[in-house]
Amino acid sequence: MFETIAALLLAHALADFTLQTNWINANKARLHVMALHGLIVWITAHLALGHVYAPALAALTLAHILIDAAKTYSKFNNLPAFLMDQSAHLATLLAVAVWMPDLWQTGLWAAHPALLPLMALVAGLILCLTAGQYAVGLLMRRHSIRMRSAGLRDGGRQIGLLERGLIFLLVLANQPIGIGFLIAAKSILRYGTANRDQRSAEYVIIGTLASFGWAIAIALGTQSLLSVLPPLEIAPRTP
Repeated sequence: MFETIAALLLAHALADFTLQTNWINANKARLHVMALHGLIVWITAHLALGHVYAPALAALTLAHILIDAAKTYSKFNNLPAFLMDQSAHLATLLAVAVWMPDLWQTGLWAAHPALLPLMALVAGLILCLTAGQYAVGLLMRRHSIRMRSAGLRDGGRQIGLLERGLIFLLVLANQPIGIGFLIAAKSILRYGTANRDQRSAEYVIIGTLASFGWAIAIALGTQSLLSVLPPLEIAPRTP
């Protein structure tokens, strides 16, 4: 079952955060755009599991479209709506894995179990970086209206990606103490700005804690999934 979950999680991460462009996200209220997104979900799920056609994945795609339609047509576009949307998608992935736990074993990639930890790592990295960027952006949107940035264009976004990526690596490398040094380094670098402007200081603290918290949660979840999958072997075993 966990093998199926890993493959479906990668398919979801690709369909919702890598292959879903800004244009698709902005125009999903149009039926043909929603259908296009559903087709991407359907294709990625089949590719991840190595199936030409599986009825369970058609049901998963339909559930995905219904969940997205509920969020899109309700016109809620805030962090709680995003978290509820993603929780519903995760629940459908788990339901399909429980319903059809052998989807991985009956797929084309079953003979290559080494793919599973790679799938889990890639899925975790996408959720940590891209989904994290979207989630933190939703949280900070109402605060950012009052902020004037004189920094680099997209500088904050790139800093967020780098810090979440580093946290992801530190947790998976079993070096969580490094996160403390990362917080200390960012505090020192931001000290001048925070000392001059309380609003900027609070904005940075909220954004930093949200970004760090998201990265830690995703990294721990990825670590848990890796613990029930075949081990990742970088080099072949020696006899």
